[in-house]
Amino acid sequence: MAKRQGEAIVTTNRPDGVKPRRVLVLGATGTIGRATVRALVSRGHEVVCLVRRPADAAIPAGAAESSRVSQGAIERIVELTDPLSLARDGVRGESFDVLVSCLASRTGLPDDAWAIDYCAQVSALHASQAAGVTHVVLLSAICVQKPMLAFQHAKLAFEEVLIASGLEYTIVRPTAFFKSLSGQIDRLKRGKPFLVFGDGTLTSCKPISDDDLGRYLADCLDDDARRNRVLPIGGPGEAITPKAQGERLFALLGREPRFTHVPVMLLDVIVIVLATIGRWVPAVAAKAELARIGRYYATESMLVLNPATGRYDTHATPSTGSETLFDHYARVIRGEAVAERGDHAVF
Repeated sequence: MAKRQGEAIVTTNRPDGVKPRRVLVLGATGTIGRATVRALVSRGHEVVCLVRRPADAAIPAGAAESSRVSQGAIERIVELTDPLSLARDGVRGESFDVLVSCLASRTGLPDDAWAIDYCAQVSALHASQAAGVTHVVLLSAICVQKPMLAFQHAKLAFEEVLIASGLEYTIVRPTAFFKSLSGQIDRLKRGKPFLVFGDGTLTSCKPISDDDLGRYLADCLDDDARRNRVLPIGGPGEAITPKAQGERLFALLGREPRFTHVPVMLLDVIVIVLATIGRWVPAVAAKAELARIGRYYATESMLVLNPATGRYDTHATPSTGSETLFDHYARVIRGEAVAERGDHAVF
């Protein structure tokens, strides 16, 4: 089946049981957002993406720039933190059925997190309710199970608002993303060792690809079993440690594994020093928060946390999709894919 969107012909392959809807999407220009929009469009949904003004361009709110979102979707530029702009430039008095949010703060710093992960999400929720939305699909994060950072608390606060809104909801908490685990590929290509914290087995995760996650999010629109639930989700296969990631990368490059082991205590010292200086220097305080984020991901697994034992459980972490992290590594090394890390490289 095909439909015409402007000058392009967009082919849809609607699965059985999928009801076409009008869908508002937030966070559509990120890697996961683009994959989710592709999946929604392929299922025949009418997709309108509300996106932030590019940081390096003076494009007026309400303008359109179709090149930043996936083909077949409509882009509307809005001020996400301004409820008036969301209604006037985004919703435009139209009716919608579903809100899908892949929105996330760019830095994870407190001001950014509360402005985007909470305030902008709440404003979009209210605008969506006024537009007739009855179901919200929210991309959250599995790390909110053990909140220690500002962005985690902001995400949890919005989850609570959504659950209390009276709308049907699906909250998806994915594990690690491929882009978050691809930062050392170029380093190894230059002949340097793979960096690990401790012995390289302190943490593990079930990473999920953008496309597998995008399809999972799109399928939430028509799967009644996913309504009014908080759903952790990972990619296929067993959980992977940083050491295993490094070993596979060296094997794909045809080289002997070489590791540099960084003591976690070093991160603790960095956090303490930066936090102390940050009491008087705001710019250093921001660096201290980034250091805390780095330490969190260096010491906490991205798996389901068993509240009874306080331990992460790989067997309790559901899997979906078909592409593994190691498949992705092989494609990047062959030049068939790019390790696109974007604004969230710190993660």
